[in-house]
Amino acid sequence: MPSHSILSLAAPNIHLQNQLAKELGISKVLAQLLINRKITSAAAAEKFFKSSISDFYSPHLFSDMPRAVGLVAKARQNHEKVLLVGDYDVDGITSTVLLKNALLGLGLEVLHHIPHRINEGYGLNRQIVQIAKEKQVKLVVTADCGIANHGEIEALRQANIDVVITDHHEPQGLKLPAASAIINPKIKNSGYPFRELAGVGVAYKFAQSITGSLLIDDLDLVALGTIADSVPLVQENRIIAKEGLIRLGQTKRLGLRAIIENAGIGNKKLNSTYVSFIIAPRLNAPGRLDYAEVSLKLLISHDIAQAKKLALELEQLNRQRQKIESKILEEAEALINQQMNFKEQKVIVIAKEDWHQGVLGIVASKLADRFYRPAIVISIKEDLCKGSARSIKNFHLFEALLDSRELLNSFGGHAHAAGLLITRDNIDEFRKSINRLASDRLTLEDLLPSKDVDAELLLSDLNGSLVKELERLEPFGMANSEPLFFTRTLKLKSQVQLLARGTLKFWVTDGTTTQEAIAFGMSNQKESLLAADSFDLIYTPKLDSWRQDESLILEIKDIFFK
Repeated sequence: MPSHSILSLAAPNIHLQNQLAKELGISKVLAQLLINRKITSAAAAEKFFKSSISDFYSPHLFSDMPRAVGLVAKARQNHEKVLLVGDYDVDGITSTVLLKNALLGLGLEVLHHIPHRINEGYGLNRQIVQIAKEKQVKLVVTADCGIANHGEIEALRQANIDVVITDHHEPQGLKLPAASAIINPKIKNSGYPFRELAGVGVAYKFAQSITGSLLIDDLDLVALGTIADSVPLVQENRIIAKEGLIRLGQTKRLGLRAIIENAGIGNKKLNSTYVSFIIAPRLNAPGRLDYAEVSLKLLISHDIAQAKKLALELEQLNRQRQKIESKILEEAEALINQQMNFKEQKVIVIAKEDWHQGVLGIVASKLADRFYRPAIVISIKEDLCKGSARSIKNFHLFEALLDSRELLNSFGGHAHAAGLLITRDNIDEFRKSINRLASDRLTLEDLLPSKDVDAELLLSDLNGSLVKELERLEPFGMANSEPLFFTRTLKLKSQVQLLARGTLKFWVTDGTTTQEAIAFGMSNQKESLLAADSFDLIYTPKLDSWRQDESLILEIKDIFFK
């Protein structure tokens, strides 16, 4: 396992820096950051900075949208019941809430079902087919699922129940489910120009179409699901996140306000980091450990007392989830140390009896980060076992599973994350199969984590004005990472404080300028810092708002010792 990241420093383009800085009235540092994000003209930069709701694509560009809208109109006219089927993660829950509100607003009778992660699994299942029949439903609408459910959709259609799929996952093969309409930007001939919408982004487009409204007030939900699902925050997703975060900070949803207040961020300007690491884990916790219905109830609550009670329940479930996750992570690392030969195996595939299925994805993600290779974590339970997978930059996970499909009972997902079902007897052969694929597709260099650094700066280049200017690039996320900078040959200028959760705080100097720095979770570097003659830093400059007067601080991402 590499001790720290490989430095990948963007080559400065001085000519274009000067041109953009002059034309846009911005610093050369911000100009270089735009260049690094392949924004190389003033017009493109203006569009990036000023993109707004008016730049949304029309939802009617989806080729199946007229058919889908017609089915809702038919159900409304004939007073027919609609069954919504969602996913148990934040993307699926926000999709379900959004569509439920839109359909209820049209006067329809709307039922909903979010499967139990462990008892039912992801997406449609035979139980849902039976519910639709028993409740005499005439239209089923999926939210963030459905594209892989060929058999269940066929059964619904044979029962004369129409099905509208709203999903964003990759289809498996060329054949699509026999749904009445499919709204998914990733299918061939979808008609939609942007394929990276989250499930809630797709649901939003459908809700806009059936209501004939832009649904601006619902952008808090759309941003929440979009950021939580880690889709690329570019183009339309960037607008959703940017506009939605503003509305999330002013949300009138009592449940969201209760979560925000409980988490102690009620007085903060909400950004993608708060969503990803504070709000989303709490909303995800019920669906990981039990039924996601608690989170859905919270998001639709109109009672303050109920909202506060449910938010507290989420808080407790999230703490419980953290304990379970920590235990499994510890056991997983022990198994890796016992079983893995890193010279021969490029993909981590580990399995153990009765690991809690609700946290497998988080554990896989942490293992992929820690060991910097694709990680697949499987819980063995009787014969059919469930697994979650997370990948690294240059390994397309969904394609690898597609090429190993003869060993899997089912699977679904995309390039970076996936879920699978596999029989116990196939786990060893699957481990060999996916590692054979990885040996062909991954080089040794692919297994060395690299940090894409935007520019090399001097400490004297840093100030509060620059940090404020960098905020114009927000919201940060996949495909628009928070800016990283590199400064070399620094020396320690103070004692190193050890704070809570393995955090270090200290001052550095280049001989001319002195600057405060903080390194979260890097307590293992303390002795090396004290012993080093000099070192280089990768960092993000931040404004420390814990004091009354904001002051500049370097948030350290990596340290290179001389």
